[in-house]
Amino acid sequence: MKKQQYLLLSGGLILFTGLFFFGNTIPSKKAPAQPAATARAAAGDAMPAMTTAEVVAQAKSKLSPEQSSRITQLENSVVRGDVKDQQIKVYNQLASFWDDTLQQHILGAYYTGEAAKLENSEKKLTFAARLLLDGLMQEDNPARQNWLATNAKSLFEKSLELNPANDSAKIGIGACYLFGNIAPNPMQGILAIREVVEKNPDNLYGQMMLGIGGMRSGQYDKAIEHFLVVANKQPDNMEAVLYLAEAYERVNNKANAVKWYKIAAQKIGIPEAKQAIEERIKTLQ
Repeated sequence: MKKQQYLLLSGGLILFTGLFFFGNTIPSKKAPAQPAATARAAAGDAMPAMTTAEVVAQAKSKLSPEQSSRITQLENSVVRGDVKDQQIKVYNQLASFWDDTLQQHILGAYYTGEAAKLENSEKKLTFAARLLLDGLMQEDNPARQNWLATNAKSLFEKSLELNPANDSAKIGIGACYLFGNIAPNPMQGILAIREVVEKNPDNLYGQMMLGIGGMRSGQYDKAIEHFLVVANKQPDNMEAVLYLAEAYERVNNKANAVKWYKIAAQKIGIPEAKQAIEERIKTLQ
């Protein structure tokens, strides 16, 4: 089975069908997973971390000499630039080169965030932070998780400074704590998200994050509650539908698992994914 796959679409996290049918990364029902940060904290281990220089160096090591030279040229332009507008321009050039030319979306998001900091744009800060958070949700290397969460959290916090009512930023910060190995106790992330959702149960972004947190911690009943809210409000949200089907399967509720897998099969437009869903349904009937 393959690892879960994601697509980034319109700045949001869209779960591709490989999540459940080509790879199962949800913890076993017999042994609910303890969040990595909590497990290491209990063992007295320090949180792993990477520097931005290390992340960039790893990426550059896979480039051609010409591509690497172009990146270095742009990096040097940032260092020499003493005018904010010039720095913003170069950061945007770096973002475009990493993202569009090299298809290195994480570094594209990072440099988009660097430009957004100088522009002091709430919209752009939140956008870049969400892209880094999307990357965090895919990443399984603890050190890279830490780097992604730290940078995403910083951008969300700056966005929140500009608009204290930005619930999306509050949820994003909570998700960084929950999934990013940046705190000994990820519970503070859950509490931050829950505070927003309790105030506004129709905040579907928050409901999704709480649902995903429930899946990763083995609290499937709680996950079902959150995913039902999303799926009922957004019937075409394939991420919620697939998670909901998987959650029901995890609690051995085959009837509801089949129900939601069938809904997914009806909506999915990818033949291979549709076939995989139908095969999963057969195993449950």
